Amino acid sequence: MMTKERQTYDKEFKQKAVELSFARGNAREIAEELGIRPELLYRWRREHQKYQNNSFPGKGRPKMTDLESAVARLRKELRDGKGYLKKGGKHLLQERWKIYKFISDHHTRFTIEMMCKVFKVTKSSYYRWLSEGPSKRWQENEKLLVEIMDIFEESKDSYGSIRMTRELKAKGWTVGQNKVAKMMRAAGIRAKRRRKFKVTTDSKHNYPVAANLLNRKFRATRPGEVWVSDITYCRTKNGWLYLTVIIDLYDRKVIGWSMSKSLSTEETIIPAWIMAIWNRPITQELIFHSDRRTQYACNEFTKILKANKLISQSMSRKGNCWDNAVAESFFKTIKVEWIYGHNYINQEQAQLSIFEWIESWYNRRRRHSALEYQTIEEFEKNNYKFKTAA
Repeated sequence: MMTKERQTYDKEFKQKAVELSFARGNAREIAEELGIRPELLYRWRREHQKYQNNSFPGKGRPKMTDLESAVARLRKELRDGKGYLKKGGKHLLQERWKIYKFISDHHTRFTIEMMCKVFKVTKSSYYRWLSEGPSKRWQENEKLLVEIMDIFEESKDSYGSIRMTRELKAKGWTVGQNKVAKMMRAAGIRAKRRRKFKVTTDSKHNYPVAANLLNRKFRATRPGEVWVSDITYCRTKNGWLYLTVIIDLYDRKVIGWSMSKSLSTEETIIPAWIMAIWNRPITQELIFHSDRRTQYACNEFTKILKANKLISQSMSRKGNCWDNAVAESFFKTIKVEWIYGHNYINQEQAQLSIFEWIESWYNRRRRHSALEYQTIEEFEKNNYKFKTAA
């Protein structure tokens, strides 16, 4: 009798399953969606709560708390006889008062002289700190650093110093960008860098092509004035997933989207269009802009646009991705900040992940440079209340 092969999950899958279960607040529902046993997800959650980023080490490596991990690193330094720290600013204990606190907490395990040598501090400065305690400035900087780390995690590791500063100010902090940038560098906090983005538009068809009415005018004066759309792909271990989005240029909100396993018009732009007009009914003249791919030029979709006389269709020039730069920029953002950091098992997992990023992050809490680093919700609150015409 053949035995069933045991299913294994990598660290990333476990982490994302745990994060999503805490975000949604229903572990059983998430477990069912991901195809795992609820008790397994509960066990992962307990491990994550105890060990945080040191959870799920794999390959027989022990699970350690941050403190245990720091002790292990210090032991290695002492064992190797090294009297220096590695360069780079990513060391857990690089803040001076953290070094002093570590020495104080571990003086029964290691000699103070050796620890001061390893961390390159003088014994006199350590004893002075021990008698006086951390200064008020150090304490405030520590609170600020904790806040920065929390915001960075919430941003999916995507915020640089500009967005970080805006978010801190929104939370009541009085701090300048230079200080934030300096603290982020010192703590080794770096936003994800953009990769080179390859445009894969296929415009080889015999359908009529609309003129470029938008002409790279990527600003709108009201909601529902200009919508832009595009389609991209997401790789999973079980095949491709195609993402179609419709973005309102006024507030950069994704008002319509669809995710499909095929590139058919019925599964890409049409469901995204239905969602968009549901979210923002068309009551004034609208320019709908896209590239020249088949899904936008075919009869099935153009008939839908022509049925509403308020809509004018616009298309990019051949082979010119800059004519649809806002949609292309959105795809760069979601891929760098989110998709490239995942290794999706199947399309369903990718769909859940992308849904979470668009609806809970991008449309609500992410700060947009095009909106002067406001979130879309802040921009809507400060600039308009969307109303349908009577």
